[in-house]
Parts: sequence; C-alpha cells; structure tokens
Amino acid sequence: MNEVKNPAGLPSTLSFRLGTLGSAVADRFAARIAAYDLKPKHAGLLTALSLEQVASQQELALRLGVAPSLVVALADHLERLGAIERLRDPADRRRQVLTLTDRGRELLRDCTTAARTLDEELTAGLTAAERGAFLRVLGRLAADAGLPTGD
Repeated sequence: MNEVKNPAGLPSTLSFRLGTLGSAVADRFAARIAAYDLKPKHAGLLTALSLEQVASQQELALRLGVAPSLVVALADHLERLGAIERLRDPADRRRQVLTLTDRGRELLRDCTTAARTLDEELTAGLTAAERGAFLRVLGRLAADAGLPTGD
C-alpha cells in the first residue's frame, strides 16, 4: 500500500489552489449579486446574450455546454425579472430566441461592477505589475482551455 508521504502536497498544486480559490471567489460573487435576485449562472447567460444580438435556447445550451433544461430555467427567471425577452424567430416559428432588454443590460452592468469591486479586494495586496502578470497568465490559461479571456 502506498502511503501519502507529503499530505501538504495537494494544497501546493496549481489545480488545488485554483479550484479552492475559484470556489471561494464564486461564493463571494454569488453573495454580491444575490441582491439583484441573480446567481452566477444567470450572469453567465446575460453575458452570453450580450455577446450576440439573439440566440436560441438550444444554441445557448450548446455554446455554454449545459443542458437545454438549465437554459430554460435560467431564462424563465431572467424573463420574470424583465432582463430578457423570448421571441419567435420569424424565419422559423418553432425557434425561440432570447434577447437582452434594457433591464438585462442594467443587471449585467451591476454584476460587472460587483465583480470589479471583488477583483479590487482580491488583488489589493498585489503590486500593479503583479496584478498585470496575474491577469495575463489567467488569460492564457483560459484561452488554452477554450474559455473567454476577457480581452
């Protein structure tokens, strides 16, 4: 039987550190946007919609890598908040497309402000050079993983 010789080894790995830090930051972000009756997945859907004029629920599910039923549930909530509209595609009446409303753009701005404030708190102990380097490295890791880089 192999024994773990260095139990502190896992906490020293990038994977563990990013995972635990990501979870803690996600919880803090979620707490801040809860005031808007939103969860991070709602903010993600608003962001996806902001990048395109219109998108169907099916297209969004594929793009976000989630079950279509999740997109429907998120869209239902956002529609109740007045953040999105569901419209029939005139070219294909079977297809519903989602679009951001002015309220949705306002909520997305609120989420962005909450995230930027949290960013400032998280990086308060870093120099400007360290923060810039950190953001560049995170951007490269995100790009390599096929994730949005924020550029």
